Amino acid sequence: MAATPLLAAPATAAPGGTTTPGGSAAADGSGAATGPGAAAGRLPADALDAGIGAITDAGMVGVFAEARDGRDRWRGASGVADLDTGRPMRPGFQHRVGSITKTFVAATLLRLAGEGRVALDAPLGHYLPEYAVPGVTVEMLLNHTSGIGDYDTVLFTSGYDVERLRFTTFTPDQLVRIGLGEPRTGAPGAAFAYSNTNYILAGLVVERVTGRSAADEVHRRVIRPLGLHQTYFPGRRTRIAGPHSEAYLPWYDGQLRDFSVTNTSWAWTAGALVSTAADLNRFFRALLGGRLLRPAELARMRTTVPLDPAQPEAGGYGLGLLWLALPGGRFWGHDGVVFGHATISLHAPDGSRQVTLGTNVTHYQVPGQPDPIGAATGAFLVTALSGPAAARSAGATGKLPAAPSPGGPALVRPLPR
Repeated sequence: MAATPLLAAPATAAPGGTTTPGGSAAADGSGAATGPGAAAGRLPADALDAGIGAITDAGMVGVFAEARDGRDRWRGASGVADLDTGRPMRPGFQHRVGSITKTFVAATLLRLAGEGRVALDAPLGHYLPEYAVPGVTVEMLLNHTSGIGDYDTVLFTSGYDVERLRFTTFTPDQLVRIGLGEPRTGAPGAAFAYSNTNYILAGLVVERVTGRSAADEVHRRVIRPLGLHQTYFPGRRTRIAGPHSEAYLPWYDGQLRDFSVTNTSWAWTAGALVSTAADLNRFFRALLGGRLLRPAELARMRTTVPLDPAQPEAGGYGLGLLWLALPGGRFWGHDGVVFGHATISLHAPDGSRQVTLGTNVTHYQVPGQPDPIGAATGAFLVTALSGPAAARSAGATGKLPAAPSPGGPALVRPLPR
């Protein structure tokens, strides 16, 4: 995505996290391990403490994360949540998680498929004749091979569009009509081409099949059964309900502008969900561990197409679920970006080893320029998933990953420095 760097790194709070064997970790950022046997946890607490601090040292304003290995849990945060007050970041904050919403929507559709209420191979027009595109099936929406254009690159061509539309309510029909009006990215089924329009259509399929709102159906089939008490669709509400960080974009005056109060109807079933690191880890643990979908539907979800045909070994995208080849193996999950909030959630294939991380500044990187925040984020993710030795080895060979953002809203022109 188009972005621009931070002008200067603000003062940050001391990094810190806690490790507990299956218990509740303290959220005060003190760095003290709590609970019996905390020091014996398999997660590298000291390395994670240092790693999350390195992200704010690199220039990020605030970051939080939760890592898990079986019953062991580490939670930590670094930096500030609010530049005006100096309020520190906390690991339990609610966060706009962007395109991770797609995994929830895909899981809902796959549950409907398992009940025989949706056929993934059926033409889109079978369920939504008013939006029929020849050759496009429901499955092509979920793995982004439909060739349908993306609406958000039309809505947001500059930072001024973000400001102008921040309180505008969009209907799903408006978003779909914009996407369908864009040039096709390819023939149906030909190749992966990320388009948020696909998941607005997926949400409409859920509504047409069930007769309920898509948000209610995701809540009924995924959020409520898993006990994700901090996860919800905000609808037209502009404020996050619980404790949260501000959401910053680098602005034209050289400052950071807060977009935490905004209407995210433009993202709907493609990216409007609010959640926490703990809830996301619980969700992916249940999903990958086979507690949410039947084996046939989970296998279908894991059937992927290359993110980049030129590098098929680097990563793949299934039905609302991606995998990345990182030091230590393949890890599954998704990332998400809305204006000011970014999230990435990655997990071992069985959901046993997990990490979810959120940050509160987006669109800061100049394409083609070094990204120390991305490098520090990549090192932290590898440390959480594969251990500090793997992170050091990857760093020494220059193969540390930066957090991917296949689905973030892209500003076509970078915000100026």
